Amino acid sequence: MSKARLVITAVVLEGRSQADVARAYDVSKGWVSKLVARYHTEGEAAFEPRSRRPKHSRNQLSADTAALIVELRRKLQAQGLDCGPATIAWHLRHHHGITVAPATVSRHLSKAGLITPQPKKRPKSSYIRFEAAMPNECWQSDFTHYPLADGTDTDTEILSWLDDCTRKAIRVTAHRAVTTPIVVAEFRTACHKHGYPASTLTDNGMVFTTRLAGAGRRGGRNAFEAELRRHHIRQKNSRPGHPTTCGKVERFQSTLKKWLRTHPTQPATLQQLQDLIDRFVDEYNHRRPHRSLPHHATPAARYDALPKAAPSGNRDNDTHDRIRRDIIDKTGSVTLRTNGRLHHIGIGRTHARTHVILLIEDLNIRVVNAATGELLRELELDPNRDYQPQKTKKLPNH
Repeated sequence: MSKARLVITAVVLEGRSQADVARAYDVSKGWVSKLVARYHTEGEAAFEPRSRRPKHSRNQLSADTAALIVELRRKLQAQGLDCGPATIAWHLRHHHGITVAPATVSRHLSKAGLITPQPKKRPKSSYIRFEAAMPNECWQSDFTHYPLADGTDTDTEILSWLDDCTRKAIRVTAHRAVTTPIVVAEFRTACHKHGYPASTLTDNGMVFTTRLAGAGRRGGRNAFEAELRRHHIRQKNSRPGHPTTCGKVERFQSTLKKWLRTHPTQPATLQQLQDLIDRFVDEYNHRRPHRSLPHHATPAARYDALPKAAPSGNRDNDTHDRIRRDIIDKTGSVTLRTNGRLHHIGIGRTHARTHVILLIEDLNIRVVNAATGELLRELELDPNRDYQPQKTKKLPNH
């Protein structure tokens, strides 16, 4: 028998005083008085256990706020933008003047059936994160594919440049196919507007580097590598098989393509795709909160607020030295790739099929007979010419 029933029985049926019953059962006189009053009002229902939940909660969300959370979730999801609890909480605080904890937003989304439970993810503490300390300290770059809705599903490529520190999309452009000249041209355009970065970080695609190229190209810088060296910009490349090294630009491209796919009218031409990309970049840089930035700031706000890094160091003595082994072809020439361009160096038909060693120091080249060590030709390569002719000897005047 519950204590409440014993107390009420002692007072009502046995006729004992409330003070005496309170002392006998070691409870307060106020609680005894409340039980008796409840019994007279409710009868047998007074014996049922009562909830201790407060009748009013100052922190309880209003129905309007709860409905706004659901509305924001559906609106952001329809636009292909991030719509998690943290993002919704940011929009409530900055656009509606309502401060709600992300956990509270998550609870209301779950209650509305808008969140699907997922297995427990790897804890964030287990990741080793790196981030540039200043804007323009490091730019990440990569390109991804996106099909056009022209009836043939023509595949295009989107080249992205992203600031590592602030996640600002520096430049994002669409192309039929990304080549090294396009990479150089877009990089120059981005630098003209935002200044030169201190370093770049890319994967090992041939448009970025030839360091993992085949035997015919290994050791020779392509045009992009030469552009970086000309401006004293440090080039960094990820290890093969480790895409997480360039994870920031990879994640940006995933967000971009998610937004593009939700657009009701898919682009059928390259210009239509570029117009959509420009719209997304404007939204991403200036209005979309970024969870990895302090206070979920926008990338543009973070980029504009901080001082910019710049290339440093004097590389006047940093010559590009390399050694190549080759065979003079039947026309009496050997080939050499510099700044992404193939050049033909004339040696002479008399040396055809001769094994040679090319000693290269930037544009200064010496061609040596591999068997005898004889210097066959020494020249300063003209990067603007394909064929490097031999100098003809002037005949003496008679």
